Amino acid sequence: MGFSRREILKGMGAAGLTPLIVSTGCGGDSGSSGPPLPELPEYQWTASPGPATIFEHGVASGDPLSDGVIIWTRISTEEAPAEPPESNDPLEVWWELSLDEAFTQRVAQGTLRTDPERDYTVKVDVSDLVWGRNYFYRFFAQGRQSPVGRTRLAPGSNEASQLRFAVCSCVNYELGFFHGFRHMAARADLDAVLHLGDYLYEYGNGSYGTDQPSVRTVVPDGDIVSLSDYRTRHAQYRTDPDLQECHRQHPFIVVWDDHESANNSWMDGAENHDEETQGPWEGRLAAARQAFFEWIPIRDNPGQQLYRTLKYGDLADIIMLDTRIEGREEQYGILVFPRDEPRLPENIISAEQEAWLKDELTNSTAKWKILGNQVIMALWSVQDPLSGAIAYTNDDQWNGYPVGRARLTSFLRDNEVSNVVVATGDIHSSWAMDVTVGDGSYDPETGEGAVAVEFVAPGITSPMDVAQQAVDIVLAASPHIRYSEITKKGYLILDVRPEKVQSDWYLLDGVGEADGNESLDASWAVLDGQNHVVEMDRPEAADAQAPALAN
Repeated sequence: MGFSRREILKGMGAAGLTPLIVSTGCGGDSGSSGPPLPELPEYQWTASPGPATIFEHGVASGDPLSDGVIIWTRISTEEAPAEPPESNDPLEVWWELSLDEAFTQRVAQGTLRTDPERDYTVKVDVSDLVWGRNYFYRFFAQGRQSPVGRTRLAPGSNEASQLRFAVCSCVNYELGFFHGFRHMAARADLDAVLHLGDYLYEYGNGSYGTDQPSVRTVVPDGDIVSLSDYRTRHAQYRTDPDLQECHRQHPFIVVWDDHESANNSWMDGAENHDEETQGPWEGRLAAARQAFFEWIPIRDNPGQQLYRTLKYGDLADIIMLDTRIEGREEQYGILVFPRDEPRLPENIISAEQEAWLKDELTNSTAKWKILGNQVIMALWSVQDPLSGAIAYTNDDQWNGYPVGRARLTSFLRDNEVSNVVVATGDIHSSWAMDVTVGDGSYDPETGEGAVAVEFVAPGITSPMDVAQQAVDIVLAASPHIRYSEITKKGYLILDVRPEKVQSDWYLLDGVGEADGNESLDASWAVLDGQNHVVEMDRPEAADAQAPALAN
């Protein structure tokens, strides 16, 4: 007995599988050279169309490779945008990818089914793409078309002379409007957005604990704990027009920090989790992880592992870490502590992730190794004014795990691994720092002895809530910290070229509804082979050859 293509797709959908139909070939972006573009069927729908809100959560792409990318959407057939369909029946979704926004040069197409098991989200790992770097994509369901998304693949081995990434973190819906995403969306030359965590916050209304006023209300009203809670909060975030537009225009490379689960989380618990009232941590973490993989355009894998490497030709390896959950031991629990405190935990990542990271660094053939990192790796020191003794502060950062940190920084020095750039979020403020071993080998006058540099992105809306006086104490005892700004929200642009990597901080005048003007605050860079930051007198120029934004 033979089976039609539609019958095969239906059978796979009923079995919970995601069928993928991709045609392959080669040629340039225009499709005018190389083998001809494939002949692909057109979307057909003869019944009455579904509601206009069916694609209310927009589209997204992420984790680009040189030959593939993730594309994402979510189906909602009720008029309330966050609501799933009334029926639990699977829904068929059509997708297609094209070299042009008019979809006259389609290169890949397929259908799949989504259902309540994945919260009616749709994620397609489109592979075997060889026509070019720049693509447009869209979805169809129940006779309705999604917004058209724009995405970019990573370059091949010798194809990149410049890369540009927007770097961001810490997005609290209740405390501000997402103006930073609006500005990032308007930058046509971005290769991707590196989102370093705190994509959302788990707190209920009024419970974050800050003097910054609330300007919006989150749902559900209380702290999110269950799978339904996490899904609802993700759905609300993805109705924000600025975040949605940024996802539509650029691929994202995302890793989580703590607030995707709970504040100051670690592998077996969190500061903001009470097992007596909120149940076992394992259940809450599993719910947070499932919702994250449903709603974020991240490549699925059997263990839902977040640490991974995205290769951008010979120019850069983007090495995304999971310093929050995978292997992290519980924090010490004291803000300021002696450097040699014997009770400090050892590991901020597991032995397996550490071995993987060292292999990635050692075996990389790229000019630059860029670590997508959650919490600050550079040391934050304070000095006792009476004894002169140096202590560390903030036990949630890498310096709260001094043994594990020393293993990594010593590895970089001893193996002469150069051109490592650490891109960090978490701390709701902007910093440029030299990463040192911490054994007295660093010379702050010349930068000699530094093993990497660290550029820290501010929050999109989240406040730091630390007094400048406290920061000044850290700066006085930490000469490797060259730039800091703690009051403004925004993002940074990481410009990567063979001779240097430059970070330009674009900060906002505020995150209220009437705010949102941005301005350049600082520019710092690391030069090839130098491993320490230097101040620049102007921002790096945009890529004039960037493809146009989607209409």
